[in-house]
Amino acid sequence: MKGASAAIEIGESKIGSTPRSGVNRGAAILDFILRIIAFLGTLASAIAMGTTRERLPFFTQFLQFRAEYDDLPTFTFFVVANSIVCAYLMFSLALSIFHIIRSNAKNSRIILIFFDTGMLALLTAGASAATAIVYLAHKGNAKANWFAICQQFNSFCERISGSLIGSFVAIVIFVLLILMSAAALSRR
Repeated sequence: MKGASAAIEIGESKIGSTPRSGVNRGAAILDFILRIIAFLGTLASAIAMGTTRERLPFFTQFLQFRAEYDDLPTFTFFVVANSIVCAYLMFSLALSIFHIIRSNAKNSRIILIFFDTGMLALLTAGASAATAIVYLAHKGNAKANWFAICQQFNSFCERISGSLIGSFVAIVIFVLLILMSAAALSRR
C-alpha cells in the first residue's frame, strides 16, 4: 500500500486519465502562466523603482535638488522585496512545470502554498509601505509639515507611482495562485 501512495505522490495514477487529472493539468498550466505574469510584474516594478531619479537645478547648475529612490528606505525595501519575490517566482516555475507533467503531486503543492503565502506577505508589506510614501509625495501632510514634492519632481512621482502597479498585480496573482493550489489539493 505504501508503494501505491508513493506512486500517487509523484503523479503516477492508473492507465486511464480521469477528468480530475485534466482539471488539475489545466490548473497547473494556468498556474505556470500566472507565475510568469507575476514574475514580469515584480521584475518591472523593481527595475522601474530602482532606476528612478530626477534632478532639478536651483539658481545655478552647481546647486541642484535631487530625488532618488534610495533616499527613502521604504523605496529600498520595496525594490528588495520585489527582487526577492521575482527570484522566488523564477525558481518556482520549475515546480509549476512539474505540476503540469505530474498533475496529482501533493507535497510539492503544499510547499508552494507555504512559500507563496510568505512571498505574498513580503510583497504586500513592500507595496503597502511604498504606497504610503507615494501618497505623501503626492498629497503631503500639513499636520506633520511634510510637503508634497510631486509638483516639483513630476517625472520621479510618475515613475514611483507606476512601479506600484506591477507589484499590486503580482499580489492579486499570488492570492489566485494560493486559492488555485488549495483547490487542487482539495480535489485529490
